[in-house]
Amino acid sequence: MKRQTITILIILLLTSILLSACASGTEKVRVATDATWPPFEVVDEGTKEIIGFDIDLMNAIAERGGFEVEYINVGWDALLAGMAQCQYDAAISAMTITEERKQSFNFSEPYFEAGQIVSVNINNTDINGKDDLGGKVVGAQLGTTGAIEVEQMEGVELKNYDDIGLAFQDLMNGQIDAVVADNPLALGYIGQNSDKIKSVGPVFTDENYGIAVCKDKTELLEMINKGLAAAKADGVIDQAVENWLAAGQ
Repeated sequence: MKRQTITILIILLLTSILLSACASGTEKVRVATDATWPPFEVVDEGTKEIIGFDIDLMNAIAERGGFEVEYINVGWDALLAGMAQCQYDAAISAMTITEERKQSFNFSEPYFEAGQIVSVNINNTDINGKDDLGGKVVGAQLGTTGAIEVEQMEGVELKNYDDIGLAFQDLMNGQIDAVVADNPLALGYIGQNSDKIKSVGPVFTDENYGIAVCKDKTELLEMINKGLAAAKADGVIDQAVENWLAAGQ
């Protein structure tokens, strides 16, 4: 009887320890990203890990918001559809906050200002900005605000790409006339290929990036906004700009 009592006490003690560990465990959040958008998110060829501006920021937000992140690398269209169906808890992927997207999922407070810009071959003298794109073939990534802008341009043929890097490759090879993309991304590609491509004209849209959050995850949205505010106050975004944008990566 005594031995049985001791066994029961041990079981109760172990159960209590396990329950305490679960209660104090850090929540793991599944965050989708399309890691084909340097310098915001890209797969490091050496380590095969996802790195970039957004990843540094999201890690900082998670640390300050009190949760852990599991990144899922997924194509842009699948990311948007998955977020609409809450297949992922959140997504960070240089995503512009738009009224249409707000119908499918929530957004954090904005964390970065961006806009669309036109890139052309270094030898091109016909295109000096978006108003010169009539009659041209223009590349953009499928489903992005860049593609949406090109679709609205009269007389412009849009060529959609699943990977924006392929659009810039076609531009360098002379297979398309221009690329429309977010200015930080475009400037990154131009910095790496300054002998082949250039930007023309000013940034012609005013956009803000935000972190998408599943409509059902209101508490997570609060955690992310709390972590984002703390990260901003701690200078994390300024440091990410220095590391990923000012350095021309």
